[in-house]
Amino acid sequence: MSTPSALARPTGVPRAHRLGARVVLPAAYLIARLPPRRILALLTVLRRGAAPATRGQAQAARDALCAVSLFCAGPRGCLPRSLGAALLCRLWGVWPTWCTGVRVVPPFSAHAWIEVDGRPMGEGVPDDYFSRLMSVPPASRNTP
Repeated sequence: MSTPSALARPTGVPRAHRLGARVVLPAAYLIARLPPRRILALLTVLRRGAAPATRGQAQAARDALCAVSLFCAGPRGCLPRSLGAALLCRLWGVWPTWCTGVRVVPPFSAHAWIEVDGRPMGEGVPDDYFSRLMSVPPASRNTP
């Protein structure tokens, strides 16, 4: 038996943010189909020259993706949602930390998310709920 549920989509997302999300969403879906090593390589290149994102910027990007895509707002849309949010942040000249990993509590589940200062954005879980397996943080001044 299944439990009925409704997905909560953010409201009040500015039109410019929704437009930006619609622009990056096709690229996010394409990138999500790549092997993990290629995703890491591509995101590492894309982050160059971007300042670290603030919590507000990262949350705004995530909200914009969820506002324009029902799939991204759902539980199976974590990879395109996280990629799209990172790409949207990059359009704004900033970069959050993009992460993939697993839950630390059973049952096992893979997940992708963005975070700022080690705190997952919009996930509604404690900071240590996921164990990172891969991440692409903002480039430091010493990182090529």
